[in-house]
Amino acid sequence: MDYANNILETIGNTPLIKLNTITSEVDALVLAKVESFNPGNSVKDRMAVKMIVDAESDGRLKPGGTIVEGTSGNTGMGLALAAIVKGYKLICISTDKQSKEKFDLLSAVGAEVVICPTNVPAEDPRSYYSTAARIANETPNSWHVNQYDNPSNTQAHYESTGPEIWKQTQGKITHFVVGVGTGGTISGVGKFLKEKNPNIKIWGIDTYGSVFKKYHETGVFDPNEIYPYSTEGIGEDILPKNVDFSVIDHFEKVTDKEAAIYTRMLAKQEGILAGNSCGAAIKGLLQLKENFKKEDVVVVLLHDSGSRYIGKIYNDEWMEKMNFL
Repeated sequence: MDYANNILETIGNTPLIKLNTITSEVDALVLAKVESFNPGNSVKDRMAVKMIVDAESDGRLKPGGTIVEGTSGNTGMGLALAAIVKGYKLICISTDKQSKEKFDLLSAVGAEVVICPTNVPAEDPRSYYSTAARIANETPNSWHVNQYDNPSNTQAHYESTGPEIWKQTQGKITHFVVGVGTGGTISGVGKFLKEKNPNIKIWGIDTYGSVFKKYHETGVFDPNEIYPYSTEGIGEDILPKNVDFSVIDHFEKVTDKEAAIYTRMLAKQEGILAGNSCGAAIKGLLQLKENFKKEDVVVVLLHDSGSRYIGKIYNDEWMEKMNFL
């Protein structure tokens, strides 16, 4: 009989799907790695399980313990599925800019959700970074995941996502494009692909209000680059240890408005109901179209499902309120 022993065994081996309409102006084969096919509907399932398994193996996470993490929702879902299967309690700390659907989904799978203000510095005790650390410190038998600096995040993508893309493209991939948040996906996949072929271009998609692009180009962490933005899932006001700038060839910034518009276009033109950062990845790829040749094979990773954003990106009223329509 062919069956999975639990939901975690269904993570990975997501499809590569050719984009036919939205990238029609690109003179290359563009393939989407659609991570919403994971059971938690995002790429974060991969690293959530890896981080837990590694913490179990070295004793940081003990039987019956509590997992604590600052998460915009997708990592929380991956952690929640693993917590259910493995018997842990989960506390997720998030920001008030995230969609309500993300919080409702986390609650549905048994997570406790704590919501913090978005527009405060990382070092502010009210920030979700600081709150996660405090709750972990105050909770007996707990483990703070810290996906931003946890090396198991990057390693998960080095071990699974990267090899999958290499195998699916039969080693013909020439460009990898992905939105950057914690940095785990781009760094793990980028490292694996560069080891296979150093000529593969690794391009990160950033957002206005984030520090990545300027830091990559100048080595300067500029606080003036930091300001509020609405795009969910990419960009940071800190430099996570998981962002390995040495494997990234270029960062491209995309506006909030264009990220939202192209997310909706992806659904209507390709039938892929994807999340907010996926539209940014598509628009960033299109902004770089002059760099492609006909024989190129471009893989763009689509992080998550649009089901998390029905009340925002896919809601005309919200889009009008944001002046995106």
